[in-house]
Amino acid sequence: MKRLVIGGARSGKSRLAQQWASDWQQRSGGDVVVIATAELRQGGGSMAERIAHHRANRPSDWITVEQPRDLGLALAKLHGKPCFVMVDCLTLWLANELESGLDAYAEARAELLEALESVQVEELVMIGNELGQSVVPMGAETRQFVDQNGWLLQATGELCDQVTMVIAGQPLPLKGGL
Repeated sequence: MKRLVIGGARSGKSRLAQQWASDWQQRSGGDVVVIATAELRQGGGSMAERIAHHRANRPSDWITVEQPRDLGLALAKLHGKPCFVMVDCLTLWLANELESGLDAYAEARAELLEALESVQVEELVMIGNELGQSVVPMGAETRQFVDQNGWLLQATGELCDQVTMVIAGQPLPLKGGL
């Protein structure tokens, strides 16, 4: 089962994915692997707080893989493993990859989508921020980021069995039910 969970900041996306992971782990006794794409940079400020919040809310027996880039490679390494994989978050990964330029990002995106299409794990949940429901950004760079995020989520959603949007902590099934 491959799922995509989207929503705004602090909408409850990670909490929903963590609940699915906990339920799966209780049923199966298997490993939960969290692929964390956030990257703490010098003077991290609010990002450091967000990372700390996410770490504090994960059970200690879950395996965390810090992978700010090369997400396709990280998924490929898990192929065939009987585990629940949670990727948090596609939007942060996009920001990290875009730092190397649009051409490098296009290559990384293709690798990710190829890995997503072929990876075999028990369950995979990918989390991304929905950015396209507000005003179109004025700046070209920000507009490009919002556009790339939207296209990434569309492509990911096509490859997933389920797509769920979370608003105010409430899951809304968009594809495949809950």
